[in-house]
Amino acid sequence: MSEPILSVVEVSKHFGGLFAVDSVSCDVQAGSVVGLMGPNGAGKTTLLNVIAGVYKPTSGVVKFKGRDIEGLPPHKICHLGIARTYQIPQPFVNLTAAENIMVAARYARGLGKADAEDEAVKLLDMVALSDKKDTPTKTLEAVTLKRLELARALATEPELILLDEVAAGLTEEEIPLILDIMKKVNQMGVTILLIEHVMKVMTAAVDRIMVMDKGAIIADGTPDQVMHDKKVIEAYLGGVA
Repeated sequence: MSEPILSVVEVSKHFGGLFAVDSVSCDVQAGSVVGLMGPNGAGKTTLLNVIAGVYKPTSGVVKFKGRDIEGLPPHKICHLGIARTYQIPQPFVNLTAAENIMVAARYARGLGKADAEDEAVKLLDMVALSDKKDTPTKTLEAVTLKRLELARALATEPELILLDEVAAGLTEEEIPLILDIMKKVNQMGVTILLIEHVMKVMTAAVDRIMVMDKGAIIADGTPDQVMHDKKVIEAYLGGVA
């Protein structure tokens, strides 16, 4: 097996006496779609924040394509090829949908205005938001902003994208659309690591699921293996099978 695109080795992140991430080790292979699950407070988003450079780990190593990146600032990690979305989207509210994407394309890739606009049009079409091109972002609803945030992350041309609950708040009718978008992203050659609580997304989209609880990984396997793991059932249901 080739060297993983992402390797997390004995990573911990402490906030005072709270061990948000506790000696986590895992690998993500290039081209894969990996899910990260766990009850609220398990440490999932903190782990993504360490990978993306939002937090410096208390200890441990994060490698991207064989290079140590722990402690680098987010903008440098972005330029290396890792992008992320947030559970609560953070757009530039006074810009249009297209302008939000153009900012990412120009800053991260150095595209000129015309090329950045072309990229925005392409990515808005990909996430089914072509009709929102000139819409001020502050008028868009939350579920729409999640797709815009994904398009903006893709504008940086990442090799690895970290998705934080991109399907949260979607209706049953809207889930197939996000699944289709994720499939297209992966077919572009982008590796995906996603936090998600919507099981329909996990079982349909991922190759493998890692489950965290109390800062540690307690299970790692196929969706079917993980869903029948006693430690996972206990973490979510308090031991009720």
